[in-house]
Amino acid sequence: MATIRHVLFDADGVLQEIRGGFYAAAEPLLGEHARPVLDEASERERPLLAGDEDFLPVLAQVLREQGLDVAAADLYAAVWQNTELSAPSFDLVRRLRAAGYGIHLGTNQVRRRADYMRAELGYEELFDVRLYSCDLGVAKPDPGFFEKAATRIGAGPAEILFVDDHAANVAGARSTGMAAVHWHLDEGHDALVERLAEHGVRPAD
Repeated sequence: MATIRHVLFDADGVLQEIRGGFYAAAEPLLGEHARPVLDEASERERPLLAGDEDFLPVLAQVLREQGLDVAAADLYAAVWQNTELSAPSFDLVRRLRAAGYGIHLGTNQVRRRADYMRAELGYEELFDVRLYSCDLGVAKPDPGFFEKAATRIGAGPAEILFVDDHAANVAGARSTGMAAVHWHLDEGHDALVERLAEHGVRPAD
């Protein structure tokens, strides 16, 4: 088994989450329509993850189709920009860096949210390489995302361990030869540390 020298982290569900929950964040604006609107918006967001098209007009179209007089910019701010960082996750990232690992970000994001994360959330300073699907031109779980990620990191896939909260993305990483761990914030960080240790990855004390 190759020695892991780099850890690649997903963002949503691993390093950050929507404050209060995805649907709950929209309820003050959408009420009972929160779930159907967000589900439809998320479905239409998916093709935009690998390019530069703006998500806001797409969200506005969903709201019009639902007959809702809500500004897309207000809903976007209330949900997609209502991001809470996980202090324990960031602490673990720093401990892994202190232990000598390369630490990287690998996330599916439309251009608008990637720009927000760069400007507002501190990822540019914390991670060695920041990999957004809109920049790579391919989104997880496509193996091409992970192949490009390894190239950008400058390491063989077998030297990289990927952490993501979606099983399909974990499978995509493994298909390229990366080690991968399936984990979500709700499971607690002790569980993540244990899963990292199974691959020989241990943070500094």
